[in-house]
Amino acid sequence: MKYNKLVRDNIPEIIKANGEASMIHIAGETEYKEKLIEKLQEEVDEFIKDNSKEELADILEVIYALGDLYEIKKEELEKIRQIKAEKRGTFTKRIILEETT
Repeated sequence: MKYNKLVRDNIPEIIKANGEASMIHIAGETEYKEKLIEKLQEEVDEFIKDNSKEELADILEVIYALGDLYEIKKEELEKIRQIKAEKRGTFTKRIILEETT
């Protein structure tokens, strides 16, 4: 079966332990960026379908990988999130903007 997608680091070993073979390559910077964005979309789509904690955690893992790629630490992302939350709020009030005039 062909995949051509970014997978977690231990997947080749897991495939081998299951008695299967895999062909892999290590992505260069441009391909890695593209595949991370594709992976983010894949994980978001899976979360929308399943609404599971595991899929939500997968989204977070991809976000952390993107942060690493762009040299943004988890703590910096959290600080930015907190600043935006303080300034613009969060989504806990469930407000739907219908229109402005």
